[in-house]
Amino acid sequence: MQEDKIVGLEHLKKHLQTTVVNNRIAHAQLFVAPSGSGALPLAMYYASLILCKDQESSCLKRVQQVSHPDLHFAYPVASTPQSSTKPVADDFIEQWRTFISENPYGAMEDWYQTADIEKKSCEIRVHEAAEISRKLSLKSYEGGAKICIIWGAEMMNNAASNKLLKLIEEPPSGTVLILITEDENQIINTIRSRCQVLHIPKLSTAAIAASLRNSAQASEHESNMVARQANGSYGRALKLLQNTTEDLQFEEWFVTWVRTAFSAKGKPSAIMGLIEWAETIAGTNREIQKRFLLFSLEFFRQAMLTNYKATSAVYFQTKTNFDLSKFAAFIDGHRITEIAESLETALMHIDRNANAKIVFTDLSIGMTKILHKAV
Repeated sequence: MQEDKIVGLEHLKKHLQTTVVNNRIAHAQLFVAPSGSGALPLAMYYASLILCKDQESSCLKRVQQVSHPDLHFAYPVASTPQSSTKPVADDFIEQWRTFISENPYGAMEDWYQTADIEKKSCEIRVHEAAEISRKLSLKSYEGGAKICIIWGAEMMNNAASNKLLKLIEEPPSGTVLILITEDENQIINTIRSRCQVLHIPKLSTAAIAASLRNSAQASEHESNMVARQANGSYGRALKLLQNTTEDLQFEEWFVTWVRTAFSAKGKPSAIMGLIEWAETIAGTNREIQKRFLLFSLEFFRQAMLTNYKATSAVYFQTKTNFDLSKFAAFIDGHRITEIAESLETALMHIDRNANAKIVFTDLSIGMTKILHKAV
């Protein structure tokens, strides 16, 4: 990834350059970044600095095209008719190259769609960790460093994590492991404590807007509007610009949910509506359920900010006929605390494979009580 193609993050690019110039490259690093903020492009840029010290064009091109023999990748995969019975990243290398080329700021769901595994149970499993160990134990093809970028490291299961820990504790000479995660708390402590941690912030609105103008030929008005709504994610900004975001569906679910919850006061039959709504959400896969819960949490937060007239922090624009300003009157600081706790609890249960219908039914009934307190 070329330096000028990375959106913002100037201070981090300079930091990584300095570690290479001073030969102070940690053998195990953990990049912690919110979705769409550029952790993967930054890691590939870092790999190019390490592997192509003279910045020779053919070397840089091989890194960019995911064809450099000393650069390896791991990412969540699942078994398919085309993969091996114990799928590893190499089974999906062509799809990964497409993803890197077309959507380097993409989220996990974008990768699942590219690889056609969105309906599968995706993980980084122990045989992947064994494959990483095998690759990094071999002699460097070009005589320099060997690098493995593990994208979605929070998706490693326990067996893979323990296998990788052995590699981190006793790394082969000249190896660099770069783990990328959105949630460092899901990385086991024994790995996290042995990694040099780099926190990558959300991208600034100005950086996103400038890149949309320069790279996506957006107008100044359009780029500024989309950048505010993107909430620090360049991947999300591109989706908004292309109008391919799933937020419209999420907003329709959300509006149905809160309207039914409000109507439940003095109308017991509305409970059946909430149960039907819960069944609809439960019928989707776990990743969609998690993203919907996060969307709902942000919707409530935006409503609270609207209520308190913090207009500079409000970027949300509804796509339906739902009036955010009227809804905001019911969301104050006290209620948002209860709402956030309820949504985060539901998210935790979904993440642990709880019965989705029960989780969303319980969430809906609890939310009805909270919203009625605000009336």
